[in-house]
Amino acid sequence: MAGEQYAKDHDGFEIEVIETSSDDCQTKLTTCANAGDYSTMPDIVLMQDNSYQKFLKSYPDAFTDLTDCGINWDDFATLKQSYSMADDKHYGVPYDNGVCAAFYRTDILEEAGYKIEDLTDITWSQFTDIAVDVHKKTGKYLLTSESTGGDVIMLMIQSCGANFVNEKGEAYIVGNDVAEKCIDLYTDMIKKDAVKLVNNWDEYISTVTGGEAVGIINGNWMNATLTGIEDQAGKWQITTLPKVDGVDTATNYANNGGSSWYITSNCKNPDLAKDFLVKTFGSSTDFYDSILPATSGIACYLPAGESEVYNEPVEFYGGQPIYSTLVEYSSHIPEFTKTPYHYEAREAVNTAIINITNGTAKEDALKEAQETLEFKMTE
Repeated sequence: MAGEQYAKDHDGFEIEVIETSSDDCQTKLTTCANAGDYSTMPDIVLMQDNSYQKFLKSYPDAFTDLTDCGINWDDFATLKQSYSMADDKHYGVPYDNGVCAAFYRTDILEEAGYKIEDLTDITWSQFTDIAVDVHKKTGKYLLTSESTGGDVIMLMIQSCGANFVNEKGEAYIVGNDVAEKCIDLYTDMIKKDAVKLVNNWDEYISTVTGGEAVGIINGNWMNATLTGIEDQAGKWQITTLPKVDGVDTATNYANNGGSSWYITSNCKNPDLAKDFLVKTFGSSTDFYDSILPATSGIACYLPAGESEVYNEPVEFYGGQPIYSTLVEYSSHIPEFTKTPYHYEAREAVNTAIINITNGTAKEDALKEAQETLEFKMTE
């Protein structure tokens, strides 16, 4: 759709789109970099933000500097920009928005005596109390989470502008007060049966489609799954995330996932590639308006959130204008220290949480997580 829009004012312009899995894309880039030959890379590549950090730091010569390409970078949230920056230079055009939201079934909340406002701008301890009460009254869970995933714990700490690494990029689990508060809150939810733990992604989705879970706290991309549940239309609404208790930097906003566009050093016409990205993903509200109905892809481009299309009420969410709301949420997400070892940190901490809930002393579990992450960083 971007190619079609650009071609209207640029006769003869064509784009060949090649779909490649994320893992295969990363493997190909690594192979090219190790061989010192980027000639088989595409002109433009879409890559997950969390994955890209590792490649930008390891292979900066694989990508084209976009700092002065003509984009007004202030039109994108600071956090989103930072995923594709190195040494104050921009290498990516933000696209896929990973802003998080809390999605709740309002009919079940009402059954338990609550409204969406009761879960807006609250803390995690308040959420736990409400979740326990909802489960007691309705038998439903207000939160579902993969026991092997770790999405919730990552968005908790990053909503505080913190991470499981320090500013030097070193493993920072032991002695990290913010991390410990997040882990305490999450393990408390598990122990109080305030969250439904499942074994994999399929079970995660089925808890919602089957009605066992009536709340999800995750990236906005869950919207595509929820809106596919036709018999639950009009019963969902969104609001802000709970924030971590007792942390001065805590917010009710976080990010999970998302991606950006990059021009590779193999591109034979980088000026054309830059102009294409600038005039579509980098500056066109009309473009974002046109793709929203077809893809539900929510813009990182902040001016898009002010358009009529983004502000239209969404029937599935009881008339909430969720798209403009989500773009607005994304502008409040705090920046935090990135790490090329995002997934390794998530896995190590998630294992520690499971061990703690199974009886391992917290000090021992966190020490093991620290050592595991340190080891992963040497591989």
